Amino acid sequence: MPKVIERPYAGIGACLIIGLLASFLSGVDLEYSAASNAEHVGPRRPATDEESKYWLENMVWYHGFTRKEVRAATGLTEEQIVAAQERFNIRRDNRPLRRADASLLVLPYPGGRHPRIGFLEGAVEPQRETKFSVFTPWDPNSYVVVDVPEAVWSNLGLTYLAHKHIDTIWTKQGVELPKLEWSRRADGSLDIERTLPNGITFGVKAATAKEAVRMEMWLRNGTDQKLTDLRVQICVMPKMTAGFASQTNENKVFTNPYVACRSEDGKRWIITAWESCHRPWGNEQCPCFHSDPKFPDLEPGQTHRLHGWLSFYEGDDLQAEFARIEASGWRQD
Repeated sequence: MPKVIERPYAGIGACLIIGLLASFLSGVDLEYSAASNAEHVGPRRPATDEESKYWLENMVWYHGFTRKEVRAATGLTEEQIVAAQERFNIRRDNRPLRRADASLLVLPYPGGRHPRIGFLEGAVEPQRETKFSVFTPWDPNSYVVVDVPEAVWSNLGLTYLAHKHIDTIWTKQGVELPKLEWSRRADGSLDIERTLPNGITFGVKAATAKEAVRMEMWLRNGTDQKLTDLRVQICVMPKMTAGFASQTNENKVFTNPYVACRSEDGKRWIITAWESCHRPWGNEQCPCFHSDPKFPDLEPGQTHRLHGWLSFYEGDDLQAEFARIEASGWRQD
């Protein structure tokens, strides 16, 4: 069994000191460098009636968005939103009931509502194509947002970032990456793939079952040079999970690879893990928690896949739950 290790940071003062030291010694650290205090999420207007219906169901039925938040996510006027809700018969009180034995509900995160409580200056204009929501089995209105990947680092520098905060190798060149969307599959799974201008390709799949969401991330070296130091940040944000949103790390257990967040009443847990985890940690300001993996070095043309896990647990024997998850073989394809 993995041994529980000491929390990565003792408090915000230590965070800032460590961040500044890291910035000085090895470049700017993503979590702690300064940025604009602006919070802005760009709207994405649905192109068809079918897409309008889907995103209104996503936002109104499941994410519980206000009309202001729907406007921020879609760019539609309030009159257009009201008319579309009436045309498609989408109201908060007629959301379809889910079967008790259904798989966990996983939906693309629509934007329009910032997934963080604090440290917003560290996530300006968050992109929705890296984020999906997983709804809890005990409360249909509570969900966690998984940001995968939040960031990809390599020997080239910050190779990808899912929001504006510090420069990537592309923003330094004035290159703007195209907006993408999750592919929504009939079995409830989501997947997406992005190819960067230099040929590096990465993709993510989230497959849902009753007991967990099993994730996979792949990275392909499409350049003509060896890639090294391939670190990935994968962020789990419980802002909208009732009982889990306290801005503290005292409610978290950091192991390798398992990281767990405890509810305020101590009865429930959110658990995540990634194979090849090199850094289990949390940022109490957001709040968020991570089991961040590291890919092996990749030669030109080489692809590697890593597997991840997210689940919910009700009980008081967390170590036994870690053992049960480990026995499930989640690291296997």
